[in-house]
Amino acid sequence: MTKKITLYSDEELIRDIKALAKKNSTSVSQIVNDFFKALLLEEQVNKKTKATITNKLFGILKDKEIDESDYKEFLEKKYL
Repeated sequence: MTKKITLYSDEELIRDIKALAKKNSTSVSQIVNDFFKALLLEEQVNKKTKATITNKLFGILKDKEIDESDYKEFLEKKYL
């Protein structure tokens, strides 16, 4: 099912995107839909990548004797 969406943009951009759509034998709607799909796909990939990195780090320090004072000492050495 498709629904209508109204977008507002700069006149020059609208003129240029209409010319691009005509050149590529497509519509502005299709260009916008393709852009939105690509944006959502990129978001999903980024979310999955972040989750993978987090999962790799999860529990890495569970058997270590580290407390808040170690973290504060690290920051002092790094920034002071």
